[in-house]
Amino acid sequence: MDLSELRIAMLSVHSCPVGVLGAKDTGGMSVYIRELAHELGRQGHSVDVYTRVHDPADPQTIEIGQRARLIHLKAGEEEDIHKLALYSYLPDFACNLESFRKNNDLRYDLVFSHYWLSGWVAKYLQQWWQVPHIAMFHTLGAVKNSIGIGEDEPELRIVTEGEAVDECHRIIATTEREKEELVRRYGAYPGKIGVIPCGVNMELFQPSDKCTAKQKLGLSDDEILLFVGRIDPLKGIDRLLEAVHYLSDCERLRLIIIGGDEYSKDEMEKLRRISRELNIEDRVHFQGLVKHSELPYFYNAADVCIIPSYYESFGLVALESLACGTPVVATDVGDLRNIIRQGKNGYILAEDTPQNLADKIALLLSKPDYNRESVISIRESVNGFRWENIAEAVTGELQLALAGEMTPVA
Repeated sequence: MDLSELRIAMLSVHSCPVGVLGAKDTGGMSVYIRELAHELGRQGHSVDVYTRVHDPADPQTIEIGQRARLIHLKAGEEEDIHKLALYSYLPDFACNLESFRKNNDLRYDLVFSHYWLSGWVAKYLQQWWQVPHIAMFHTLGAVKNSIGIGEDEPELRIVTEGEAVDECHRIIATTEREKEELVRRYGAYPGKIGVIPCGVNMELFQPSDKCTAKQKLGLSDDEILLFVGRIDPLKGIDRLLEAVHYLSDCERLRLIIIGGDEYSKDEMEKLRRISRELNIEDRVHFQGLVKHSELPYFYNAADVCIIPSYYESFGLVALESLACGTPVVATDVGDLRNIIRQGKNGYILAEDTPQNLADKIALLLSKPDYNRESVISIRESVNGFRWENIAEAVTGELQLALAGEMTPVA
């Protein structure tokens, strides 16, 4: 087998990697899969990403790069289905994938699953094809439940994740924290977990003139705070709103919140109510969904990007903001402690309180406008996270799985 030209079946059952970001089930994982598949293809591998049909208008195959394509398969109704309800259709997805493979005379060297639902499907594919299964979970149900914010993840997810941990051949975690949680909560064998961070598209996300970006978006010359992500209790937007309330002395302050869809209406209304109660509704703008290609305008228009989350598996938004030269204030979640350099490209909160969040935002806003040198310095702080570097590291993990024993380590 030529390990320099791998044939990879990548699974993203519940979330379409070309879906609109910021929706209920479309976030950083979708960016990760799309960008990684594109880069792996560019580096000479062949990648087929399998996902579920969400809309009858979805074409079966979409080219997402050189030697990389997205393939839609039927599993349940051709519409959005709650993740838990989707579980009962996973056997259909697996069988339809196998039929597609046979009908198109395809053969894969390995299967690479993303999220626990995909891990269930991959468990059968690894047996049918007699190939290694590499798993990524992106978020862990047991960890989310330990935080106690938002809806509890069902026991079905926890059990299914545990089975995938046991039965896969290798696991890729995005942080050392995630590796520790896999070992502590799921009994994973440390030796089969590789740690590789997420990446950022440095060609898409790059600095541009702040005034020009504001004009493009129709924004006034206010000081702009930016939040990008799903509208979910775990994202901590409620304490960001409280922080904005503490910043009442900043007369020209405006918060733009990007994200949200019809499934987050209740949470959105709760946040609007908080804004009214704090008397800051005139400072808060809910932008809704924004195309990934348009995000650089918002990052460049912003003075500070805020990540107030209670939990992040990694913190991809920070990479995007910093690549545009915009500093970040964030809670100590994901891998942000290793990305943000205190006082240089932003701040990590020592205490997760709205007042402390407000203090760090005010500290950045009080500094003179960032000159070209500081913007370049902020951007250079994430140079090592280019997708070409991440894809090379991932390829190394895939090759380790192929070179090892086919029987998973118990």
